[in-house]
Amino acid sequence: MSRDITPDLHKIQLYLTEPHPCSYLSDKQASTAFVDPKHPIDTATYSHLSTIGFRRSGQYIYAPRCASCKSCIPVRVPVVGFQPTRSQKRCLKRNSDICATIETDINLNEHYSLYQKYIDTRHSDGDMYPATMAQYRDFIGKPWECSRFIEFRLGKKLVACAVSDWLDDGLSAIYTYYDPDLSLRSLGTLAILRQIEITRELALDYLYLGYWIRDSAKMTYKSKFRPSELYIENRWLRI
Repeated sequence: MSRDITPDLHKIQLYLTEPHPCSYLSDKQASTAFVDPKHPIDTATYSHLSTIGFRRSGQYIYAPRCASCKSCIPVRVPVVGFQPTRSQKRCLKRNSDICATIETDINLNEHYSLYQKYIDTRHSDGDMYPATMAQYRDFIGKPWECSRFIEFRLGKKLVACAVSDWLDDGLSAIYTYYDPDLSLRSLGTLAILRQIEITRELALDYLYLGYWIRDSAKMTYKSKFRPSELYIENRWLRI
């Protein structure tokens, strides 16, 4: 589904950060363009920004603007053409005992406990370690009006959560955290598959997965959902 860029986008001021070490490529310097946080952003404007490669993190909408590197490529899954692989089908079958529900309000302490365990176990080498409640609140715990929490429960136990934004043309997968003790269940894959299903159920077109970096092992999983579209040279190209 194509959409025209509204004139309001041209009025948005961007702020560029100073170069800093890249979180994904150790030999690179990164710069980020942030939308003016004082500019009112409604869902329609946010949706348009997503179609031109922007992304939300906490209260900020941003896009990479590195001087000498274009490795961060926005990627989205056109859900109508998506077919799960054999491995993804096994993931769905393996987790048939898990119930997923869509929530707008969450038990903050319950979710933070899972988030903290996930960050401190799986991302102890990243800039989000160590996890703190303040960090969680800033990053995830202050949802936008369009945000939803997809809770995955095994019985009554919260085992994963996918934070997702409902846009005009699809869903944007903001962040997923899960119980690292259940790594054999591939809960991260399950979360993406469920968001693809929800996007279809809502009769929307795309699941936005953020940025894909060819040379980053942390981003490899995004290439496993096909077909996909990459935003290159100001247009979406299907692969």
